[in-house]
Formats: sequence, C-alpha cells, structure tokens
Amino acid sequence: MNNQTLDPDDWESVRKTAHHMMDDVIDYLKDIREQPVWKHFPDDSKAVLKASLPKEEKPLQEVYKIFEEHIFPYTKGNIHPRFWAWVQGTGTITGVLADMLASTMNPNVTIGEQSAVYVDAQVINWCKEMMGFPAAASGMLVSGASLANTTALTVARNAKLAHVRQKGLHNFTAIPTIYASKETHSCVVKAVEVTGIGSENLRKIDVDSDYRIKIDQLTEAIELDLAQGYLPYCVVANVGTVNTGSIDDLEAIYHVCQKYNLWFHIDGAFGALSKLVPEYQARLKYLELADSVAFDLHKWMYMPYEVACVLIRNRDIHRESFYIQPSYLLNHERGLAAGPDSLNHFGIELSRGFKALKVWMSIMENGIQKYADQIEKNIHQARYLAQKIEANISLELMAPVPLNIVCFRYVRAGLADHDLDLINKEIVMTLQENGIASPSSTILNGKYAIRVAITNHRSIQEDFDILVDAVLEIGKEKLKN
Repeated sequence: MNNQTLDPDDWESVRKTAHHMMDDVIDYLKDIREQPVWKHFPDDSKAVLKASLPKEEKPLQEVYKIFEEHIFPYTKGNIHPRFWAWVQGTGTITGVLADMLASTMNPNVTIGEQSAVYVDAQVINWCKEMMGFPAAASGMLVSGASLANTTALTVARNAKLAHVRQKGLHNFTAIPTIYASKETHSCVVKAVEVTGIGSENLRKIDVDSDYRIKIDQLTEAIELDLAQGYLPYCVVANVGTVNTGSIDDLEAIYHVCQKYNLWFHIDGAFGALSKLVPEYQARLKYLELADSVAFDLHKWMYMPYEVACVLIRNRDIHRESFYIQPSYLLNHERGLAAGPDSLNHFGIELSRGFKALKVWMSIMENGIQKYADQIEKNIHQARYLAQKIEANISLELMAPVPLNIVCFRYVRAGLADHDLDLINKEIVMTLQENGIASPSSTILNGKYAIRVAITNHRSIQEDFDILVDAVLEIGKEKLKN
C-alpha cells in the first residue's frame, strides 16, 4: 500500500526555506520605495514559464530560486508608492501574514461549524457598520466588485421579476430594463448579460459636466420604457466612477427608485469607502437606503487581493435568490454540520477560501479610524496634484476631482488634439518603462488623458511632485522628436 503524502520528508529544511522567504518578503516591502515601480518582463524569464509540465520532484529551495529570479522581480508594481494605474490596492504585511495563516488552516468557509465562518460573519457585520446598513441586512465576501455587482443584480432581478429563478426570463412578455450612467463600470454590463437581461436592455444614461448621471434623462428613459411596454426594475448608481471618481446624486436616484418601485443598487467599488471620511458622510447618507451595495476591500481598504463585499438590505430576498438544499449538505443539531446557515445559500460559490481573515486581522490591528485617515489622505493628495496641474501652463486638468482620481494631460499651444494624444500616450509609457511612476489612461470627451487613481497608503506628497516633474520633462523631450 502506498502511504506516501505530500508533506516533506525534512521539515527543518522547509523551515529554513520558509524563513528565507519571509525575510525576503519583509525586505522587499520595507525597501519598496527604492525599487522601480515596474520592470519589463524579460524574454528569458518568459521562456522559463513556458516549460512543459514537470514530471519529477525538485527541492523546494530550487523552486524558490526560480521564483526569486524569474517571478518576484517582475510584479505589476501596485505595492509601490508611485503606482496609481487603474484602481488597485497596495496590500500590507499583515495581509501577507493573514493569507499565510488562512492557507495553513485551508478551510472551505461556506459551510460547517468552524471558526472561519464566524470570522466571516463578523467581517460582514463590520462592513454593514461601515456602510450604515441595518444589522438585519445580509452580505457576502467575494472576489471583487465584478462578482459583487453580479450577485447584487441577480438578487435585484429575482426580487423584482416574480418567479424568474424557476421559470426564466422567457416567462415575461414585457422585456426587463435596467438603468445606469454611461460612466458605469463594464462589470455592470457583464452582470446584466450574465443575469440574462442582455446589454441592449441596459439603458446608458448621459452624464453632466461632473460626470454624474442626468436625473431628468433617467426619468425620461423610465417613462418611455413604461409607455412602450418594457419592465423597468433596477437603477445602478455610482459612488466613484472608474474614469473620474464621480459620485451620482444618490438622493435623487433613491427617490426615482421609490417612485417607480425599482431596485436601488450602488456600485461603490472603491468610492463607497469614502463614507468613512467625515466630509463625505452627508453626501453618501442615501447609500444607507440602497437595496444593495458592492465595494472592494482590496482597493481603498488596502487589503491584499482578492476580497470584496456585497451587502443586501433584505436578508430573506437575498437568501431566496440562491437557496438550494441538497441532501449531502444538510445541517445537523450537533457536530461539524451544526454550523450557521451555509454561505452557499447567499451566493453562487460552494467552495471559497478564508478571505475574511486578512480583513479581520487588519482591522483588529489598525482600527477603522486609521483606514479613514488613509482614505482622507489619498483624497487630499488628489487635490494637491490637481492644484499643481492647474498651476502649470503646460498641464491641463481634464475633469473635476470629486474624490481620488485626477485626469490631466500635457499640452502645448498650437498642437492638434491628435498630436497631444500621441505625446501623452508616450509620456505614460515612458513613465512606466523608466520605473518612475505608473499612472494609467482613459479617454475623456474624445481626448487622451493621463489618469492617476490614488488608492495607495504608501504614497506621500513628494511622490506627486516627482510625477509632475517627470511628466513635464518627458513631454519636452517628446516635443523635440
């Protein structure tokens, strides 16, 4: 009989290698400011990662050496103080340690009488407190805002379209419609498609000069659909649009939803967490009245990837959207199967890791006020950057800065927009290739914009001075060529 396991024969050798790994991790994070933000991934390292399936054993030390040489040095860079591309969080050493502990425990958190389920529930309760949701509400930790929005919009569909879970959408003679601004994230489009509504039935409403949904056009679109026999059922509001960080008028959208009996969902992927900042609490008061809200904890809560949250106001409606009770998952009065209501009853996943531990440990260590202070710091940094841009004749601010995203471009009198687009694209690529900083880009009103999304607890004011100086220098160089 084969009694072999995957445990090592020499635990002390593993201990030595593990200590080496941890020393490297701590040194890497401690000295990250001294490293380039990004380095090109070389062809020889890519070739190593194209090797065929290994058949024989290799000592862990040798495996780690391959990681050290060909993988570790070529990260995306989002833990660096001058990484502001897309909207991505930075992680912490506590998150690293928590993920190690979670992997050691290795629980499937969706079912069973076990500590991880209770930690998960406590984190959800904390998230409800952060968003001002009632204690009786429900929620789930998921991989990211894409799945959080999809989960919420599945519940919205099931709540507003009677018996759709059992009979499907073909049971409806009226076509269901959903509403969001043109600035809404593409994951909402995917969620509308995945839930069977179809992207053609997502009404994309125009935005105003501050990139907020136009309430009058929203109302007109709903009225028109009702008159033409459609079935409006949901409005998606934005708290922090992906392009500019804009915040929709939540109070006005809430009243629209009340008037037409529509589900009020908020995509707050990163922006919802600004509710922790005193300046934004009044503006986001109506977030507390949403039927559902989706937000990432791996963005503006700086947790390591991946962890996000979806909150649903009505627990019963949430559960009815996903509940299935097969015989092999029955609850018992005692023993391992005597745990709380299975998380599988509140989402699509039956297998899910211990995401909550890094959130639990991080909030326990720092307290929520420290996170609020970091978020507020990032908002002030965005304003500082915007002021520097507006003070320089060679730079142009391309959108308002309501939160933490700054869109701008390098300009020169007499150059056509097409030429400016090419120069600014070159600036972004050169900043990244030289390891100076990593902004991203977007298109606003048909013009290429350098986009700085600040969800980075390691950024300091000096980093934005470095960015502006580098943009000006690179821009001058590109004009010569």
